[in-house]
Amino acid sequence: MLYSNFTDYSTNYEYIAHVLSMDTTREGSRYRDRALTSAIAHHRVYWLIITLEVLFTVFCLIGTYYLYKNINTPAKQFHESKKFAVIGLMIAIFIYYVGFQVIGTEWFNMDESPQWNYKDWARHIVDFMMPLLIYVVIRIER
Repeated sequence: MLYSNFTDYSTNYEYIAHVLSMDTTREGSRYRDRALTSAIAHHRVYWLIITLEVLFTVFCLIGTYYLYKNINTPAKQFHESKKFAVIGLMIAIFIYYVGFQVIGTEWFNMDESPQWNYKDWARHIVDFMMPLLIYVVIRIER
């Protein structure tokens, strides 16, 4: 996701712009006044998403390193080493659940767009991240 946002900026930006502009949702929708039509706002929202994806990736990588480094340590120390991974996964859930599923779908009616509807795509990511987060935070007793 992060890689494609940098390498294919224009395509992914176009997606964000259409969702925020609400230009492909039903005509005459009473919610069209929620649309953000400013190109500057589109770029800022897109860069916020990219920044959060960078943070989530970095935190998860650091978390993976600490988990691997502490794999043979006492249970308390191993559990303490999960902090970065938990922060990274929480950021990911914020992006894809709050950002895409709640704000994108509920506020900007992304699910009404036949072409720019990524609600299911975001749900699949959350469906992976949430059990992973639960698995990571479970305390391991040795």
